[in-house]
Amino acid sequence: MLTKSRPSKKDEEPSSDEDIDGADNKSEKTPYALQRPANTALRQQRLKAWHPLLTHNTVLPLLAIFGVLFAILGGVMYWSVLLVNELTIDYTDCKNLAPGQFSPVPSDKYNYRFHSLDSSRFEPPVYRSEPNTAMVGQNPPAYICTVQLSIPNELSGGVFLYYKLTNYYQNHRRYIKNIDYDQMLSKPRSPKDLQDNQCKPLGRDPDSGKSIYPCGLIANSVFNDTFSSPQLLETNGQRTEYAMVDRNIVWHDEAKHYKTPDYNVSDIVPPPFWRGAKGPFGYGDTYEEGKIFDPTQNEHFQVWMRTASFPTFRKLYQRNDDLPMAPGRYEIVIGDNYPVSMFDGTKSFVISTSGWVGGRNLELGTMHIAVAALCILCVLLLAIVQLVNPRRPGDVRFLSWNHPSK
Repeated sequence: MLTKSRPSKKDEEPSSDEDIDGADNKSEKTPYALQRPANTALRQQRLKAWHPLLTHNTVLPLLAIFGVLFAILGGVMYWSVLLVNELTIDYTDCKNLAPGQFSPVPSDKYNYRFHSLDSSRFEPPVYRSEPNTAMVGQNPPAYICTVQLSIPNELSGGVFLYYKLTNYYQNHRRYIKNIDYDQMLSKPRSPKDLQDNQCKPLGRDPDSGKSIYPCGLIANSVFNDTFSSPQLLETNGQRTEYAMVDRNIVWHDEAKHYKTPDYNVSDIVPPPFWRGAKGPFGYGDTYEEGKIFDPTQNEHFQVWMRTASFPTFRKLYQRNDDLPMAPGRYEIVIGDNYPVSMFDGTKSFVISTSGWVGGRNLELGTMHIAVAALCILCVLLLAIVQLVNPRRPGDVRFLSWNHPSK
């Protein structure tokens, strides 16, 4: 009697890859031939390539060439920076050390870095502090610090005056984000928008409920010390001003971040630290019609709003690109308004020239020289290794199948 046999597992298995795909998924699959990459040199990885054999004869000359190039470039940079003349005077303690009369600036509070210093024309700097009678009632009290300093050699090629702060962390996460760029572009921003976003806690005035303009911690803490143009003190008692201007002190693309404000006076108030203050960032409790702060007209504000990366930084205040600064004794009057004792910082001013690599920054040239030294050191070490224990490239003795099994 014939019986129907059960199919074996072998008979049940699909006979091809297509059958396997059909068993797993009944939907129609794209044929494998259509999924193959195009038969081109790029898609099939048949492009011609150079596979250099890294040997001592190829690596050592390359390292030596790189070392020489970096040494030359670093040496030129370092030499160029040494030609930049620069002086720095710390006036933080002016009102404490020189109240009412000229007193010498402590030797550790000033620094002259000139490539050639004419000692016959050099006198140590002195300063004097007096209350600023034009800013009576300001809290904290405002002072005027008058500094007399020597320029022993002529400064040419562009003269720049910077202010310098130490221990000031503009790169703090909460500080650096505390600005509303839409408000700087005069876009409509409600008090709630400002308070709930980047400008918190200085987006909305807690008393009036109005928007703070400009909002944020950066604008509220803007540097408000002022510096006059240096005046040359002639031997006959006359004074000659070395005119410096505060234009073109900001990066060229910075202006695109600011527009003249188009807000109603009744809708905005100045930042807290600006109220009752004097000077360029001094306002009352409210803005007056036609006197709203305009960031497009104040490059010092734009310079301050571009935050620094390190706690010690300098920012450009004014410049003279045309006339050299003659040697002699000069006087600078500083509006000493900005407090720094609360964060254990210092403030200084810097008079400097520039070179083709910028200001007096020795680190750039030093880094190139260090890379050159590292390359030369590697050349020497590899050459010694090759001489002491040479190895022939492609030596078949080092192939694994030529080693007896352990």
